[in-house]
Formats: sequence, structure tokens, C-alpha cells
Amino acid sequence: MASQLLSSDYSNWTSYRLTYQIDLPAKGKSAHLWLPLPDTNESVFQFTQGSNWHGNATKATFATLGTGRFPVFKAEWHGTPKSDQRHVTVSCIVKTSHHAIDPAYYHASKHTALPASIRNYINPTHLKPTNGIVRETVHTIIRDKKADTPLEQARAIYDWVINNAQYDENTRGRGQGNVKSMLEKNELSGKCVDINSLFVALAKAANIPARNQYGIRISESKLHPSIGEYGDISNSQHCRAEFFLAGRGWVPVNPADILQVSKLEAIALDDPRIARLKEQFFGSWEMNWLTYNHADDLTLSPPNAGKIPFFMYPHAEIDGHSLDSLDPESFSYKITSGELIGTGAKF
Repeated sequence: MASQLLSSDYSNWTSYRLTYQIDLPAKGKSAHLWLPLPDTNESVFQFTQGSNWHGNATKATFATLGTGRFPVFKAEWHGTPKSDQRHVTVSCIVKTSHHAIDPAYYHASKHTALPASIRNYINPTHLKPTNGIVRETVHTIIRDKKADTPLEQARAIYDWVINNAQYDENTRGRGQGNVKSMLEKNELSGKCVDINSLFVALAKAANIPARNQYGIRISESKLHPSIGEYGDISNSQHCRAEFFLAGRGWVPVNPADILQVSKLEAIALDDPRIARLKEQFFGSWEMNWLTYNHADDLTLSPPNAGKIPFFMYPHAEIDGHSLDSLDPESFSYKITSGELIGTGAKF
């Protein structure tokens, strides 16, 4: 399938209903559930129109978490359930529009000051350090490409990730994004969290603000069939990346999907179709996907068995012990998407 041009048209929106159906085991004395919801912070490419829930939870609320005030649904069950399972259904309405920023219009120098509110995005996270081998690697990339400005450096990092990383469909979930381990072992393979975290950590190490956006695919792709999903999207969690240019703002990038298309559709990296996609995805996101948040190293409350590196999957605990979000035998959930046409859903 040939690539089509992505362009921003923020007057042209597509509406979707995102629905969670959660079933937790009836064991234990108490249970807690957290669901990531579509980001409600101001955005040119996504907004939401409300959420609702029903089920047998003792207590439930729509809230926010972290300094970014990312939306979350929280539910609690106390005591032995009267039914065989603890269950809850949550539905959200979200609208998306293709997001594209042409970096060619950026002319600021590397000395342009960053806004104070953005400087935090240079800081390392637990799985994305910016010292040691990460810093050494990005310095080599920048030196070899003779990249001078932040834009040139970000493009050099983006190209290097695509040329050196590999998409591995056998990776569990969407990967962990342990960048230090990937570089030390010279095993630059995985899925979207691994590949896009590699870009983000290297950018941060070059003093370019960057972050992962954690979300989920909600519709089929008009670019390539392997990077879309519609209907049952229970296993369609997907993260993307972006970096910040002073005077221009956040620039969307998506190296992971380029490598996914190349691997799953058996298209060589030097094929013109991949070359076109590579140019497109340095500055655009096809919004058949929504973002939940860009939070890393989260502590969920009340109780939590420890920090989670990112919040992209439903998270549940029974008697303070975390369930495996990727194990359907212990933690059953279904996530579905439906495009809304007029007052109904398109199936």
C-alpha cells in the first residue's frame, strides 16, 4: 500500500468511543483498579467529550494523576464480592485529527533558550538515563553526522535509530524501554516502547527535550495495514515520541512504526516506500491512535506494590499485590473502539 500524505486539518475530526470491560478475580479482601484514559490536557490533535462507568465497584471515580494531571479511572472493591468476579465497564468519547508539523519552517539556532516549563523533559528517567553509554552514543551520532542545531541533531538521532534498531514481534507486550541495557548489550530490538524510548533517551542526552506519548491504536491505518487496529484493540497499546524545538514547539516522530512496517510487511529499509514513510514520520502522527499520557516512573495511590515505569495498560492490585497486565488468566480485560458517525457507531 503506497504512503499517503499526512497533513494537519484541525477542523476535520473523527470521533471514537473507547470502551474498557474489566473483570478481576474474586479472591482477596480488597482490589484496586487504575485505567489510563484519553488525555484531556489542551491539544491541537485530540480532545475528549466525557466518560461514564458502571459495574459492581465499592467506590469509583474519574481523577487525575501526576504533575501532568493525566486522566485516570480508579475503582475499589472491599470485602468478598457477592458475584464471581469484580467487574466494571468504562466508556469515553474522544476526537482526533491528524497531527503534522513541518520542521522545514524551523530556523532557530542551537542557542535559542528553552522555556522553563520544558526543561524537565531533558531530565533522565529510571529506564531512560542520559549519562554513560547513552551520552557517549549520542555524541558519536552527532559528531559523525556533523549535526549542529537541535533540529539537525534530532534528525541524526532519528535516522540512527531507524538504521540500527529492529522491530521484534516476539517481544512481550510493547517492550520495556530499558535503553541502558539495550545499548550495553547491543541488542537494539523490541517494539514501540523500546524503539521510541531509544530515540527519547538519546535526544535527552543531547539536551533536546523529548518524551514518549503512551496510548493505544483505535482505527485502521490509511498508510499501512500493519500499523492500525479497529474494534477489539485489547492488545493494541502503542507509544509514540516527540521532541521540543524552542520557538517551534513539540515535534511528533514515530521511528517505531517505520521499523514495524518494514518487518511485518517485508519491505527493505532502502525501499522507496519506507523512505517516504521515514520522511513523513519525522514531523507527523497519523491519528488513528490516541494518547493517554507521557508519564514515566509513576506511583499509583492508594496502595501500590511499587512504581510502574509507564502507564499504558490497565493496572490492578489485589491485597496490595500487582496483577500481570499481560496475563489474561489472572487479569481479564477487553478494550474496544468504535467510530462514531452521527449519533451511532460504525462497525
